[in-house]
Amino acid sequence: MIQCGIFPSSYTFTSVIKSCADLSSLGLGQRVHSHVLVCGYGFDPFVRTALITFYGKSGDLGIARKVFDEMSERTVVAWNAMISSYEQNGFSREAIEVFDLMRERGFAVAKPDSTTFVSVLSACSQLGALGLGCWVHDYVIENDFYVNVVLGTSLINMYAKCGNVSKAQEVFDSMNERNVIAWTAIISAHGVHGYGNQAMKLFLEMKTECPNPNSVTFVAVLSACAHSGLVEEGRKVYASMGKEYGLVPGIEHHVCLVDMLGRAGLLTEAYRFIKELDYVEPAPAIWTAMLGACKMHKNFVLGVEVAEHLLAVEPDNPGHYVMLSNIYALAGRMDRVEIVRKMMNRRRLKKQVGFSTIEVDHKTYVFSMGDKSHYETTEIYRYLDDLMSGCRELGYVPAPDSVLHELEEEEREFALRYHSEKLAIAFGLLRTGRGQGSSIIRVVKNLRMCEDCHLGIKYISILTKREIIVRDKLRFHHFKDGHCSCLDYW
Repeated sequence: MIQCGIFPSSYTFTSVIKSCADLSSLGLGQRVHSHVLVCGYGFDPFVRTALITFYGKSGDLGIARKVFDEMSERTVVAWNAMISSYEQNGFSREAIEVFDLMRERGFAVAKPDSTTFVSVLSACSQLGALGLGCWVHDYVIENDFYVNVVLGTSLINMYAKCGNVSKAQEVFDSMNERNVIAWTAIISAHGVHGYGNQAMKLFLEMKTECPNPNSVTFVAVLSACAHSGLVEEGRKVYASMGKEYGLVPGIEHHVCLVDMLGRAGLLTEAYRFIKELDYVEPAPAIWTAMLGACKMHKNFVLGVEVAEHLLAVEPDNPGHYVMLSNIYALAGRMDRVEIVRKMMNRRRLKKQVGFSTIEVDHKTYVFSMGDKSHYETTEIYRYLDDLMSGCRELGYVPAPDSVLHELEEEEREFALRYHSEKLAIAFGLLRTGRGQGSSIIRVVKNLRMCEDCHLGIKYISILTKREIIVRDKLRFHHFKDGHCSCLDYW
């Protein structure tokens, strides 16, 4: 078109930029952006909105925000483009900050629509920001939004990932339209909370009321079985994929089955299943599930063998070395621990940093282990020390295997006490009042919770008479009166 000497319009640029976004072609899009400026369309709101989407999909959020900030007037589509750009790239807090800015303007020029709320709810899901998620739900109801299947599913996911599975079920029950994605979302919601029997019940209902389950549905069901010890049910579900629906199990399904068998202590069966898989070399995720089971059931001989397979296929993942080091330490092989640590140092690998988030008064706070950046650090540490002393009086004894084994006993206890989830819980208790009847404490952690934190939080729930919900990398834990919903099956 340009070679023919035809001058492009704003519509031309909008379409071409969208194509660049679909191709994730940053270089090509930047050249088109240059044409935009040369042709005088740099301030066109439709072209600018397309550029925000393009740079967002290409991962260049700095330029996307610059284009957004320079807009004198923004339509709801432009706001949506900036919010979704942050959310889809994992910057959930920034996505919510943009939405808060939109709210501060009073929705005077651009009122939010369903697309806005789908992105915001997804950001809430990632952060565990239940307060904002509830606000969105209330706004949707008060303003008579039509809750289509996409918005309804977003609400289900938000409530489930923020720890309120009963509200997720309420949303699902109220939906007029429910497709396979909505059914999968509610099954997954019950599964990650440890309600495996309810997940299976929903799956059976789905088979009679909905189009056929897809491969993602089977991942949700198998995961629910794994987290609830429903081994026989899981075996039947796995077999039904091919027999009833003609679906070929993929890596995700194999991981779930190995995880299910491993958690149940059926290590020999799980290992045999891996060996019989039709792979040249099973995926790292499969070996990771097997290694976790070996550590859980303290099968150190098999654990070392599995770890060697894992390191062979994924030698630059520091998590594998940490797991192998822990297995050697638990087996008393400190000489091997030192070798593994030296291997990590040679490869310049570091353990992933753990952090926990908590929402208080509609604001999200982040804590890392030993974090002293918070303005109330002194009070938080003092209160946490008092909490753990009270827990000791109730019978709590730290689990030293949860930290590095070369530390002295006193150092281990210090390292355990100030894990990120404990700091977040202490802060939440301080800021939300104390005693029975106070609000639930909800914490989201990016890694798997350690054994000591799991034990300690049980005692904290007794001492404070508060319900505490922790979402870690794998599942939810509901702590109340000294018990956890996972029944220590995690």
